[in-house]
Amino acid sequence: MQIKKVKDYRLKTAGFWTRFWAYLIDLIVISSLTSILVKPLFLLIGWEDLEILHLSLYGSVTSFIFYIYFVLMTKLWGQTIGKMALGIRVVSENQKPLTWGTVLFRECIGRIISVTVKILYIIVAFTPCNKAIHDYIADTIVVHENTFEEREKEIAVEIKQEQKETEF
Repeated sequence: MQIKKVKDYRLKTAGFWTRFWAYLIDLIVISSLTSILVKPLFLLIGWEDLEILHLSLYGSVTSFIFYIYFVLMTKLWGQTIGKMALGIRVVSENQKPLTWGTVLFRECIGRIISVTVKILYIIVAFTPCNKAIHDYIADTIVVHENTFEEREKEIAVEIKQEQKETEF
């Protein structure tokens, strides 16, 4: 056996700031959608101040749109509008297509954790593959679409030696 170094090319992971700006773009998109579509509808119907069990109906609908946006965009295209703008996407660590279960788990459970305990989102800056809590939970990773990084990888190679027979 001999150890040989070879070059390995992998999609470059998206860092904290790239993901942050993509998320900010997504918040602007969601805010625009709710301001243009939902708010006027609520004003027209007279529901702008309606509360059910001390919960704002407008806030509940906005939250629903927030989660639906992230779930559908991630499942259907692997990226939200913010991620599209910055050329990044969500992929499964096992290189298989994202399943509904993976996306729902990542976007709902993971987002609730990240939104509730905001400091946990900052770990993206400090983990080796720039992963957030919801990436660890769902076995996903956020990568740049067309940017690769080169790494050296050691592999074991079996060398066969030809044996020559000598006749006397």
